[in-house]
Amino acid sequence: MAVATDALSRTFAALADPTRRDILRRLESGALSVTELAAPYRMSRPAVSQHVTVLEEAGLITRSASAQYRPCHLHPEGMEEASVWIAQHSAAWGQRFDRLDEHLRRTAPGEERNA
Repeated sequence: MAVATDALSRTFAALADPTRRDILRRLESGALSVTELAAPYRMSRPAVSQHVTVLEEAGLITRSASAQYRPCHLHPEGMEEASVWIAQHSAAWGQRFDRLDEHLRRTAPGEERNA
């Protein structure tokens, strides 16, 4: 199976992991270094760094450099394309479910039919 490399696929792949979603949640409060991000997890700092790299490549976070300190920052704009995609598909599925609901109401046994 080929790995998709478009931005939307990278975003969803990054969000698929619960550790990465937790990192994003923690960055909502402000910038943190990889060392600070790694503190609550039972994994190595290099493993957390790999998660951070995936998030950065997906455009969900940015890193800046200030001497030895390289804080990670949440980049909410990176979620915009995924949000639009979800909203579009959510609306389409909502319409389909509404049509199904109406059909089931019209065809339910014992109900008057509007034919």
